[in-house]
Amino acid sequence: MKVSTIGLDLAKSVFQVHGIDDAGQIVLRRQLRRSEMLTFFGRLPRCLLGMEACASAHYWARQLSALGHEVRLLPASHVKAYVKRGKKNDATDAAAICEAVTRPHMQAVPIKTEEQQAVLMLHRSRDLLIGQRTMLSNALRAHLAEFGIVAALGNAGIKALAAIVRGDVHEPLPQLARKALGLLVAQIADIEAKVRMLDAEILAWHKADAISQRLASIPGIGPITASAMAATVGGDVSRFASGRQLAAWLGLVPRQNSSGGKDRLGAITKTGDRYIRRLLVVGATAMISQARRKKNVVSAWLIKLLEAKPARLVSVALANKMARIAWAVLARGTVYQTPAPVMA
Repeated sequence: MKVSTIGLDLAKSVFQVHGIDDAGQIVLRRQLRRSEMLTFFGRLPRCLLGMEACASAHYWARQLSALGHEVRLLPASHVKAYVKRGKKNDATDAAAICEAVTRPHMQAVPIKTEEQQAVLMLHRSRDLLIGQRTMLSNALRAHLAEFGIVAALGNAGIKALAAIVRGDVHEPLPQLARKALGLLVAQIADIEAKVRMLDAEILAWHKADAISQRLASIPGIGPITASAMAATVGGDVSRFASGRQLAAWLGLVPRQNSSGGKDRLGAITKTGDRYIRRLLVVGATAMISQARRKKNVVSAWLIKLLEAKPARLVSVALANKMARIAWAVLARGTVYQTPAPVMA
């Protein structure tokens, strides 16, 4: 039995293996328990091994690569097209992965190191906590509004409401409501302390990583965005032929529906990493606010675009430009150079 390509469907305890030979004939179909994985693939001759880029995929990719196999992680959305219609199960999923990994146009997801995954866990944990803080803040506002107590938007408003709940500011509030809302206020304070701790860890890693520091030299990209991009994309951008490909990978290019020689472009695709895309759009929005106050070279370009397009559309266009600049910075191994002022 000569296995050349394997599709591996991952799970928590039971894994499905589908293998073919050089002629494309099926020569291997079996299930493996988690404890059998390394033993089985350790005995198998070197082959091309495809997996979906899902939970635990990077761990198994590192383990199986260490055994000598060529491992490729594929986006789950790209594999879906090869699944037999009406026959969705582990075996057909493994067969679809095996078919997809042999396609020459299929772009694989880079295998992340343990350090990259650890940094991204800081980001995911921070993002989760911020979401929980928003939920608690909205609940606090809604409950106090039932008693006619409202405050301004933003953190300043939440601090004012928290002072009312604690009794630092006198407002008529039933004692039972004060006790219930006091738990929310304490939870918000605890989350804010944890977010500050995660921010400090991310900033420390950013200062120690040369790639992240180069990315942070780009206007609109700070330590949070730079560290997330450095951990996700890495310093090797050779798999992207141009900055536009990186922007497309992040979902910042228009969706195409062209036919008959006519180009029809719609909204952005929103594919790829939504976290980095959101960070870039937030940074671009901040740059738009700054551009309206300061008249420099970049601001002049933004102001001209804002005169013709809505601000939200401009923020996405600027995020696209920032992604292209990031590709250039990574590809050339340098930092962002501010353009020279143009004389009128």
